[in-house]
Amino acid sequence: MSSASETNILELNNVSYSYGKQAPLISSLSFAVGQGEFIGLIGANGSGKSTILKLGSGILRQQAGEVLLWAKPLRTYRNRDRAKLISYLPQTLDVTVPFTIRELVGMGLYPYDIPPVMSIDSALDMVGLYDKASAHLTDLSGGERRRTFIAMTLVQGAGLLMLDEPLANLDIKYQFEFLKLLKDLKLKKNISIIMALHDINIALQFEKVMLIKEGNMLGLGPPEAVLTKDMLREAFDVNLEIKNRTQEKHI
Repeated sequence: MSSASETNILELNNVSYSYGKQAPLISSLSFAVGQGEFIGLIGANGSGKSTILKLGSGILRQQAGEVLLWAKPLRTYRNRDRAKLISYLPQTLDVTVPFTIRELVGMGLYPYDIPPVMSIDSALDMVGLYDKASAHLTDLSGGERRRTFIAMTLVQGAGLLMLDEPLANLDIKYQFEFLKLLKDLKLKKNISIIMALHDINIALQFEKVMLIKEGNMLGLGPPEAVLTKDMLREAFDVNLEIKNRTQEKHI
């Protein structure tokens, strides 16, 4: 297990999981997410990224091993208490719901009897959507919709964001805007983020990456240490070479 932080928010210790009677997709996986870390979870399609996020957020329950949230077994938290600590954003978002931005963001208050510190207006302002609070979700661009859901998670007040391919189907402009927003949130709120992705160029923007193949961790650390030619060949079964963190990959 590895973490650059002395305080681990989330720990997976020898976790295994399989769907039905299939062979385990995740087998004896161990890693930690430290306070204020920004981790990119990268691997080929079907490598287990989504399953890892669902195990870490409590949506799925491991069949072996242990998941700890703030050093306490995740399974012992009530749903509302867990929602105050972890916010999970799935890859597929329901953008057909007939809500305004303000109404959707306000749903982040559901775990609370007494509202947390972050107000709806503050969250909207932080993601740059304050002036569009009355707009309906269906009228927004893809990037604006993602930012709306991020605002909801901010109101929710969780210190750990688990995001499943939030950049999928977004134009390059919105990808970089979304990444900048996440980096700003990390700096301003000391939020920890683990985000699934499959684009190696995007992975180079992270402080730390975890490379996954068939549910197993090949490496965890700075991109230049993990995304080596040999490791990328093993993970993606193609020849890739990263010259440095400012150059594109060469196939």
